[in-house]
Amino acid sequence: MKNIPLLRPNAILIAIISVAIVISTNYQAFTQEYKIKTIVIDAGHGGKDGSTRGEYSTEKDVALKTALRLGAAIEANMKDVKVIYTRSTDVFIPLYERIAIANNAKADLFISIHCNDMPLIRSSVVTGYKKVKGKRVPIRSSVYRKSTSTRGVETFVSGMGRINEQDEVIKRENAAIFLEDNYKENYEGFDPNNAENYIILSLMKNTFRTQSLKLAKLVQDEYVNVGRVNRGVQEKSLAVLARAGMPAILTEIGFISNPAEEDYMNSEAGQEEITNCLLKAIQNYQRSIEG
Repeated sequence: MKNIPLLRPNAILIAIISVAIVISTNYQAFTQEYKIKTIVIDAGHGGKDGSTRGEYSTEKDVALKTALRLGAAIEANMKDVKVIYTRSTDVFIPLYERIAIANNAKADLFISIHCNDMPLIRSSVVTGYKKVKGKRVPIRSSVYRKSTSTRGVETFVSGMGRINEQDEVIKRENAAIFLEDNYKENYEGFDPNNAENYIILSLMKNTFRTQSLKLAKLVQDEYVNVGRVNRGVQEKSLAVLARAGMPAILTEIGFISNPAEEDYMNSEAGQEEITNCLLKAIQNYQRSIEG
């Protein structure tokens, strides 16, 4: 499970055909006497992978708090379901190890919990004036700011990537790859500047795409029911979801760059509401799958 080989561009067509053949067989097996017995909960980031922060809290801490709370809620309300955490403390877990934990446990669901963030935007401001050949000329300097008003929740599944899909979410969530000591070995041939590499990551996870989308929509529906701003379900080429042998989602529970949402995610009421939304979505998914 350690190596995630990335194919050459001329092998993409072969990969697509292979995935299509596997999908039909795996889907039939998936729907026969399927029961949710094991859920792996992944608290995003951790340890040295913890630079995303708000005014007073970090994404890795909020994600861990939410993950542990969700796990406890599942154990209390879904008696026959086993919960496994990819981490239960502030430690760094490589992305390939997170999904390996789920695959090795033959988990039925993989849920990765994160907080969203806005990128820094460079702008130019006037800091003073000087005279040049008798003319008053502004002195400019660069400043970096991020939006603090953007808010809402969104949930991702790993699906078909696009050649121009290297947006900020993908860059941020896949950045942990480069904190791994042997990332060139773990993700053989991975080039962050080659968009085709992200297409290969998405092809790895196409088998359970339909089920992942179903769970993701149920999660978003529960968020909407409590009044959260719905940013929708999206398919992204995320390394943490690649090669998952089960339905897998990554949910962004709010923007830590937004002070109001940071307060909400850190509050007792907010934590309880987020946890209840995720629990209800999982229970609704279980009912729909198990009949």
